[in-house]
Amino acid sequence: MTTRAGFVALIGEPNAGKSTLLNRMVGAKVSIVTHKVQTTRARIRGVAMAGDSQIVFVDTPGLFQPKRRLDRAMVAAAWGGAADADVIVLLVEAHRGVTEGVEKILDGLNDLPKGRTVALAINKIDRVEGPKLLELTEKLNGHYDFAKTFMISAEKGYGVEDLRDWLAGELPESPWLYPEDQIADLPLRMIAAEMTREKLTLRLHQELPYQLTVETENWEERKDGSARIDQVIYVSRAGHKGIILGKKGETIKAISTAAREEISEFLDRPVHLFLQVKVRENWLEEAARYSEMGLDFKDGA
Repeated sequence: MTTRAGFVALIGEPNAGKSTLLNRMVGAKVSIVTHKVQTTRARIRGVAMAGDSQIVFVDTPGLFQPKRRLDRAMVAAAWGGAADADVIVLLVEAHRGVTEGVEKILDGLNDLPKGRTVALAINKIDRVEGPKLLELTEKLNGHYDFAKTFMISAEKGYGVEDLRDWLAGELPESPWLYPEDQIADLPLRMIAAEMTREKLTLRLHQELPYQLTVETENWEERKDGSARIDQVIYVSRAGHKGIILGKKGETIKAISTAAREEISEFLDRPVHLFLQVKVRENWLEEAARYSEMGLDFKDGA
C-alpha cells in the first residue's frame, strides 16, 4: 500500500472560515471557532485521514495588518506555516470578495518560492448568486495561478469532501506522520486552554478577549478516571478581572461550566475545572506567554 502524508496550510483573512473548515475536515473540534476575528493564535495542527493519505492541517492565524507585538507574532506564524507546507489553501469569503486584505495575501503568495501548490477555496458560497461567484473566481485566478479552485461552505459541508480528496492526492508519498487515531498534535493542556479561551471570547465584549490569555497550570489524572485541570486567566488590567468574575462571580461560573462541559466531551471523561484570574499588566510583552501559545516572541519585534 502506498501511503501519502504532508502538511496543508489554510490561510486567509480573519473570519474567513479556516477554523470551521479545519474542524469539518478533521471531524472534531480542534480549533476554536467564534464570531470574533483573530481568535486562532497558535499554529494548530489537525490530522484528517482520507483513504491512504494523512493530511496534517496547519490552521494559521488570520492575516491582517498587525498593530501590536502579539499581532506581528501571529502574522509571522501564519506566513511561516504557509512557507513550510506542502500545499496551501487560500480561503476567501464569497460575499466579501477581493478585499484590500485579500489583495495583500495574494501579493504575499507571489513572494513565496515558485513551484508551490496553492489552491483557492471560495467559502460561504450559499451567501451569493452563481454569476457573482463566477466573476469572483475569474478575478482571483487573474491575480494568481491557482492549481485548482473549490466552491465550498465550511459551515454546511458543501464541497469539503472534494477539497479533502484532492488534497489527499496532492501530498507526497510518505509514511503517516501521526498515529491513525490522533487528531491534533497540540498538547492536551493547550487544547483545554484554547477551549476555555473560546468561552471567554464568546461571553465577553469586544476588546477584552485580545487582552487575555489562558494557561493550563496543572493537570492531575485521578484514580476514578477523571481529570483535575487548573487554569489561569491572565489579564492586563485590574478592571478586566472584575469583568471576567462578574456580579457575585456569575460570569466566571458560567464560563467555567461551559468550558468544563466542552473539555469533558473532548476527552470523553469527567473533568474538574478550576479557574483563577490573575492580573499581569505586561503579559503581552512576556516571552513565556508567547511560548505557551506556540508563537515566537521574537517574531513580534
